[in-house]
Amino acid sequence: MTPRERLQHFEVLTFDVVGTLIDFEGGMLAYLRQSGAAPASVSDEAILDAYRASRTAGKTLRYPDDLERAYFDLVRDCGLKDDRALARGFRDSAEFWPAFPDSVAALARLRTRYRLVAMTNAQRWALDHFARTLGNPFWDSISVDEALCEKPDPNFFGFARGRISRSGFVRDRILHVAQSQYHDIGVAKALGYTTCWIERRQGQKGFGGTIAVDRLTKPDFHYSTLAGLADEAGL
Repeated sequence: MTPRERLQHFEVLTFDVVGTLIDFEGGMLAYLRQSGAAPASVSDEAILDAYRASRTAGKTLRYPDDLERAYFDLVRDCGLKDDRALARGFRDSAEFWPAFPDSVAALARLRTRYRLVAMTNAQRWALDHFARTLGNPFWDSISVDEALCEKPDPNFFGFARGRISRSGFVRDRILHVAQSQYHDIGVAKALGYTTCWIERRQGQKGFGGTIAVDRLTKPDFHYSTLAGLADEAGL
């Protein structure tokens, strides 16, 4: 069976949003540069490394509210301006984070065949902004507010599957599409989902702002862009 024939088997595509569809790294860096919070002497890579360390170490609030806390870790580690208004603005910048260049068009193509479901660790207020940026392509959407847990907690996937199953869609007809090996691909694969890794950082060093994993999980499908998935599906 060809990849295209395999993709035609699915009825629902579930998506990670931040990092897969929305360019959170570009959005955060744009805010820090344009606001004057980050000194020019500090590289984007250093900022993302410090951000990843902050997010890996732990959090006190739901995302993206937790960015306000993380900002002060960046003050310590990267020499950002120590300013509460700038920290609040870092959190609020989520409203303006851009979609990846291919996201809107690829989602519009994919929704002609599949039911699209957002599954995000972000709160509903942020997901609403992301959905508008993406052209409101989702049949259903699940935020951390509804799931009351964050990926990679398997309970998030269980909550989402319960909602999807009410419309008669079984797990074998669901393809989970995501960028994060840590939050999505590893756990989804372990739970028996078919997975599609959108490797947004292909060709770049390290994990950027995404929590790292010791070992990559091999996905069932693998593309560097969402457009690649839409192309393979013949849409």
